[in-house]
Amino acid sequence: MSVDAAYDEVERLTRREARNFAYGIRVLPRDQRRAISAIYAFARRVDDLADGELPVEEKRERLQSLRAALDAAPEEAMLVALADARARYGIPKAALHDLVDGGLQDTEQDRYADFPELDGYCRRVAGAVGVACVTVYGSDDVERAATLGVALQLINIIRDVREDWELGRVYLPQDEIAAYGVTEDEIAAGHTGPEWRALMGFQASRARAHLEEGLGLLETLDSRSAACVSTFARLYRVTLDRIESRGFDVFDGSLRLSPLTKLRIVGAGLLR
Repeated sequence: MSVDAAYDEVERLTRREARNFAYGIRVLPRDQRRAISAIYAFARRVDDLADGELPVEEKRERLQSLRAALDAAPEEAMLVALADARARYGIPKAALHDLVDGGLQDTEQDRYADFPELDGYCRRVAGAVGVACVTVYGSDDVERAATLGVALQLINIIRDVREDWELGRVYLPQDEIAAYGVTEDEIAAGHTGPEWRALMGFQASRARAHLEEGLGLLETLDSRSAACVSTFARLYRVTLDRIESRGFDVFDGSLRLSPLTKLRIVGAGLLR
C-alpha cells in the first residue's frame, strides 16, 4: 500500500469516528493533519481492542501484537501512515507504547482507588496522545501537552459515566465516591441527587484546572497548531459546561455536541 493511500484511509477513519478530534485538526496544514490522523487511528485501534467483546486474553494478545508491530515493517494502512508520520515528525515510540499500556490496563483494572492512581491511567491513554501529537505541532512542551490530554480524558470520564458503567468500569476515584456519599447502586440507577452533583462538581473543577494548565501549551505553538489545540479545548469546555448546566445528569446519552455547534467552535478557533 502506498503512503498516500494509507493516509487517505486514516483520514477517512478520523472523519467517520472521531467525536471531536476531526473538527480540531481541520485547521491544520495537510501534512500535519494527516500525521495527527495516523496517531488517532492508532489510539482508536487500542480503544477498540480494549473495549471490544473479545475474551480478555485475546484482547491482551492483540494489544501486545500491536505494540510489536511498531518495530516491524508496516503492512496495513494505519501502520504505514503512522510509520511515515513517525519518520517525519519524530513521534516518540514511548508515547505509543504508553497508549498500548493504557489499553492493557483496561483489561486488568476497572476501579481506581484515588486520583493519583487514576492520573497514571489518564496519562497513558490520553496524556500519551498529547505527547505523540505535540511533536507534530512543532513544540517540545511535552509536560503541558500531557496535562492537556489528561484534562480532556477527565472530561470524557465525566461525560461517559453511563457508557463506562455498561462496560463494567468506574473511573471516578473510589475514595471520592465514598467521601461524597455516592454509591455504585446510585450510579447504576442514574440517580443525580445532591451528593452526585457535589461529587461531579468536584470532578469538573479538577478537569478545568488541568485544562487551564495544559493550555499553556498554546504559547509554544504556531498559529494554526494553536488554533487546532484551542478548538479541542473549546469543544471539551462547552461539553463540560453543558453537563454542569444539566446538574451532571450524564445518564441519558444526549450530551453530544451537534455538528453545527462544532463547526462554530472551529470557526472561533480560526479567529482566535
